[in-house]
Amino acid sequence: MTETLTVPPKKEFQSFHDFPIVTDLDNFEADIAFLGIPFGDPYSMAEASNDQSTAPTHVRKYCERALRGLDRYDFDIGGTLLNGEDIKVVDCGDVIGEAKDIAGNHIRSEQAVRKILSAGALPIILGGDHAVPIPVFRAFEDHGPITLVQVDAHIDWRDVFHGVRHGLSSVIRRASEMDHINEIFQIGLRSAGSARTEETQAALDYGAKLITDIELQEVGMKAILDRIPDGQNYYLTIDADGVDPTIMPAVAGPAPGGVNYSQMRILIQGLVNKGKMLGMDIVEITPKKDVNGITAITAGRFICNLIGTAVRAGYFKN
Repeated sequence: MTETLTVPPKKEFQSFHDFPIVTDLDNFEADIAFLGIPFGDPYSMAEASNDQSTAPTHVRKYCERALRGLDRYDFDIGGTLLNGEDIKVVDCGDVIGEAKDIAGNHIRSEQAVRKILSAGALPIILGGDHAVPIPVFRAFEDHGPITLVQVDAHIDWRDVFHGVRHGLSSVIRRASEMDHINEIFQIGLRSAGSARTEETQAALDYGAKLITDIELQEVGMKAILDRIPDGQNYYLTIDADGVDPTIMPAVAGPAPGGVNYSQMRILIQGLVNKGKMLGMDIVEITPKKDVNGITAITAGRFICNLIGTAVRAGYFKN
């Protein structure tokens, strides 16, 4: 009898946890759909294809460290990711980006999200810079009113920056102009970004709830979560620089402080359980700056908390 002495070389996941890849967005069924959107609206040629555009691949690459396998017990969610249920998860790949068609990139991103929503799937968006959620928000126009929750060091309320209206510093300003976006909660604000006094005033005039990192650390995430009305439709947009840089160091604009992992877990699980989580994105990861993959692993953990909690909350029951 021949003894087996070798095994095939290890294969990295191509999709998030090797979930089936679907690129025909007109003909698919799923409960949860991943979508990479690598490209936003750059402020300069240097940003046209910056390292953040490789983040969707980077997060997928490290997902095994976020959850070693779908059969593994996850103590954050109290069991396996899908809890033994017949939940269909797919990865829709990355939206095609064309260098000379920035406006078209936004249109294609919006169309892709609309098709995911038409299929009845919960979208999980992997960016890209923080301009990426603008077309995502537009795709949700028939799903309002939506309570928008942002985790970020910055408020992103610039109207126009370097001649660009749909860039990463304007994402919440653009969201505020959409009829289906209702209340806005911005959590983890700290340090100084592109916002001037007038942008902060514009946010306050809209009624945005600006929650600084100082306040968050004083009262805790449970107290912040209690301020968000129950029974709403929620969308969560996570800028990696809003998170504690000790667990998400791979960002372009790091700042001391930020939302820690336990606080993010409370926020994600709390939103899922207090109303209807419509979707989530994680943006602004700069893979070349990652340390031992911890930023991508942390992003994967946020995703696992969303999926595992939504499964247990009965989101996908027929």
